[in-house]
Amino acid sequence: MSTALEGDAGHAPLGIIAGLGHLPVKIAEAAHARNQKVFVVRLKGFVEPALDSYPGTEIGIAEIGKILKALKHAECEDVCFAGRVARPDFAALKPDLKGLSLLPKVVAAARQGDDALLRVLVETVEADGFRVIGAEQASGALLAGAGVILGAAPSAECMADIHKAAEVAAEIGRLDIGQGAIVCDGLVLCVEAQEGTDLMLQRCAQLDPKLRGDASHRKGVLVKRPKPIQDRRIDLPTIGPMTIEGAAAAGLAGVAVETGGALLVSIDDMKELADRYGLFVYGFPKDLKE
Repeated sequence: MSTALEGDAGHAPLGIIAGLGHLPVKIAEAAHARNQKVFVVRLKGFVEPALDSYPGTEIGIAEIGKILKALKHAECEDVCFAGRVARPDFAALKPDLKGLSLLPKVVAAARQGDDALLRVLVETVEADGFRVIGAEQASGALLAGAGVILGAAPSAECMADIHKAAEVAAEIGRLDIGQGAIVCDGLVLCVEAQEGTDLMLQRCAQLDPKLRGDASHRKGVLVKRPKPIQDRRIDLPTIGPMTIEGAAAAGLAGVAVETGGALLVSIDDMKELADRYGLFVYGFPKDLKE
């Protein structure tokens, strides 16, 4: 099977199974920029309005057979999963025949965690002959580099918080809970679960100011890193302008991500905000130790 990412309009359309957020939009824009067509499967209940101008169809999340048929009809070869999708209410799902046959396996995987569930979906798409690719490959979004990415270098106090938060994030990732943690002065303020990063940052901003920083004296860090168990082609931690806005509102000094383990979306906008608020973005090594 040929790769669809060589910038040639003659290549097959890129299939995007899309939820909400900037990332699926960036993927579609990048494909358009290299003269590659896209076909967007918009998941019902999670339709991103910014994708309305792209060819595609809206399909229920449990209509697996319909999704596969639509991608085949569009002559897609490569498929990318991108965007935010909340865990479904399995009792309320309306699966098609293919979805119904997979439902016991999907429900069993869901009990193990989100990543087990995603692996079942990826395996199903691949078994039908498609190649699942990572968002960074499809979009050209930046994989996080090493060291200082934006802003000033973290202070010694912030580096200590990064170490602690990275350890916490690794542990909750091992348990398939979430990808992020916030630590300030060595104290764990928040861990990410089903609510996602933006709501976690809002929760942090509501804590007693004595526990965190503020605009006049920023301290504490948000750390995001992949779960040790996850397939890195899907659901890599993603940070963008909203992350910087949320970290600033929570009084944090910066954001740290695992080098090569996070996507940076709209980096120019992130830089403008990081400079405005005096925040840093930092890449730490995968083997970071206490």
